[in-house]
Amino acid sequence: MSALAPTLQGFFTDRLSRQRRASAHTIAAYRDAWKLLLVFARQHTGKAPAKLAIADLDAPLIGAFLDHLETGRGNSIRTRNTRLAAIHALFGYAALRHPEDAAVIQRVLAIPPKRFDRTIITYLTEQEIKALLAAPDRTTWTGRRDHAMLMLDCQTGLRATELTQLTVGDVHLGTGPHVSCLGKGRKQRITPLTAATATTLAGWLTERGGQPADPLFPTRTGTPLSRDALERRVTKYAATAAQSCPTLHDKKISPHTLRHSAAMRLLAAGVDITVIALWLGHENVATTQVYIHADLALKERALARTAPQDVKPGRYQPTDTVLAFLGGL
Repeated sequence: MSALAPTLQGFFTDRLSRQRRASAHTIAAYRDAWKLLLVFARQHTGKAPAKLAIADLDAPLIGAFLDHLETGRGNSIRTRNTRLAAIHALFGYAALRHPEDAAVIQRVLAIPPKRFDRTIITYLTEQEIKALLAAPDRTTWTGRRDHAMLMLDCQTGLRATELTQLTVGDVHLGTGPHVSCLGKGRKQRITPLTAATATTLAGWLTERGGQPADPLFPTRTGTPLSRDALERRVTKYAATAAQSCPTLHDKKISPHTLRHSAAMRLLAAGVDITVIALWLGHENVATTQVYIHADLALKERALARTAPQDVKPGRYQPTDTVLAFLGGL
């Protein structure tokens, strides 16, 4: 067994799980990145993963792997950069334990993430949100569950994983109704509920029942709804809503679109960008700036405050004689 295998094992069991207490989602993302890399390295070196040395994973091979992700697997640049971050994390861990491979490790750590174009986010207007919320068939148990789930997501902007992991005990409908969740980076976050959302959730909880630790939005068998199931249901209801709201035909709707929509609602209501960042659980306020770029109305209001280019600068002169008299007092 080479030095790579025990280093890989120590990275996942000691560094990620014990020292950093990384979430299951983070560990799974890093695991998938390394599985893909080891399979790629086996094909190009002819060595089994257990026989690979750190020196076998040099910068040219890592560069070829990253190109393969984009050209061979059709991954986006964002995904390519995420895989590279997982590789960098392990090589940073190995740098302190294998100084004999320092040259190879430093060249890999020097591989930069690739820059990419940032497109304007997709979000739903009030009319489109209304059509989406009307799509579930509320004469059925599943439809009532999905209506409550979509309404909660459109109002709170919870991430898909945060939404599916909610429990009955996370909803508080007394004075100051709110929902509590464990967000990205293990940060506890509470989000207030509007009266309409609180009423809908109260009705759903009455029907749903269960103990505080039970999932808020379960499947028929009582297990938590998966992220994939949530995405399928959002896609399904978006297609249904598009029949009554044609503008939805031109939009690709996902659970993250509902998160964007909640943020744009807050921005349109005049909520400060720092408050929106706290609301969404963003680590950095700069992450929230994308919503300002997407808000055309905000830019138009800023434009309206500027002076027209064809107007000569000067002081205001009242045209009315009464105003002129008062101005001269």
